[in-house]
Amino acid sequence: MPDGRVERVQDIEKESVSGVTPRLYERATQLIAEQIRDGTLPALGHLTESLLAERLGISRAPVRRALSELEQQGLVKRVKGKGYAVLAGNASARKPPLPGNTASPAHDGSPLQSSPSWERIYGEVEDQVIARISFASWRVNEARLARHYGVSRTVARDVVGRLQQRGVLRKDDRGRWYAPALTPDHIAELYELRSILEPIALTKAAPHAPASLLTQMRTRLEEAMAAGDVTGATLDALEKDLHVTLLDLSGTYALMQAITLPQSLLIAHRFLYRWTPRLFDAEPFLPEHMAVIDHLLAGETDRAAKALADHLIISGDRAISRVDLIRREFDAEDLSYLERLPTD
Repeated sequence: MPDGRVERVQDIEKESVSGVTPRLYERATQLIAEQIRDGTLPALGHLTESLLAERLGISRAPVRRALSELEQQGLVKRVKGKGYAVLAGNASARKPPLPGNTASPAHDGSPLQSSPSWERIYGEVEDQVIARISFASWRVNEARLARHYGVSRTVARDVVGRLQQRGVLRKDDRGRWYAPALTPDHIAELYELRSILEPIALTKAAPHAPASLLTQMRTRLEEAMAAGDVTGATLDALEKDLHVTLLDLSGTYALMQAITLPQSLLIAHRFLYRWTPRLFDAEPFLPEHMAVIDHLLAGETDRAAKALADHLIISGDRAISRVDLIRREFDAEDLSYLERLPTD
């Protein structure tokens, strides 16, 4: 397997797209899980978002998502009025519980403390922007963003740059940053591009995708389909399996860069999944992903590419339906660094 793809497959679960640092909530999930398993967070101890956010030196949004992931893994359980309990059998309890106010986030030895400052707020900013583009387009003000989080303009600029790299933000004619609304035309445009580019990437990736990896992906799909009630975080991970992890094995940098912008909706999906489960009795993309994987396992690359293209075309219509429901039934709260732009 040439061009470093062996290493890519081996590290596939540890990386984000094209070697980008894993999202902050993923790193928080890993760290908390390790502390549960080694007894640093003992069984039957209680965890809260605010306590963990202070401990790790990050905002509460990535901690909230990390706790949701850990609950799915069976490591913690939500307790009404008390946060989350560490489940018995997952920790040895040979170390003291997580201290309340005795540990300073800057000196607690957390691996997250070495993260660039922008990473500590990026996940929350991205979530806030994504949660609002169903309703309108939004201008992002760097100076207000810096004041809102108490960080430097340099940090705010890094966050905005990352959002632009992920396809969430664009620049208008006057060089100002804005997040375009998820209008039907915008969604259709993105999915049309994806339906053209992603099957090409899949065709290039197929010879380098080991059966073991495809089987793991298929197993995760089977488990989700059997579970029925699947969380947005799990659906987000399953989308990443096919559309990021697998396609990244194509080894074609220019092609993957071209896919990045139209794939920006993958980021928005976790918000859409959270608010629109009643549109469908079961998440319809799961069997569609399964069809793609089954064709690859059977060595039918052309059929896999066709199944992927068909999936993306119909997914565009579903995305429009999800956004329409959100726009009709919900609205967005104001934030100091986001300015709602007038609707054309």
